[in-house]
Amino acid sequence: MSHLYKDFYELDIWKDGYSLLMKVYYETDSFPSEEKYSLTSQLRRSGNSVIANMSEAHGRYYFKDKNRTLYIARAEIVETRSHLAVAFGRRYIKREKFVELNDSYCKLAKDLNLYINSLKK
Repeated sequence: MSHLYKDFYELDIWKDGYSLLMKVYYETDSFPSEEKYSLTSQLRRSGNSVIANMSEAHGRYYFKDKNRTLYIARAEIVETRSHLAVAFGRRYIKREKFVELNDSYCKLAKDLNLYINSLKK
């Protein structure tokens, strides 16, 4: 079972979140300079918070603490998707890239839900 991994970076959900974050960083590198402390920062921070909360949850001992932190990670996925939608609306990212990232974050949310449910067993 996935919750038996020794380190957070062995978790498939963390690996997937990290891979998505690297794509977000790559895409935001080309955002306009006036967005540096606004949308660029928000998108990077929410994407980073997804994997940071996953790793924090992995280090939590009590089930309730793990779940609470994983629910925060799930909320950060939604926030990241919202920022991606704004970036697409502002034409900072192309439709294909928006769809790819948005769909990937949706899949990550589903996988995170499966992981949360596996912890209950």
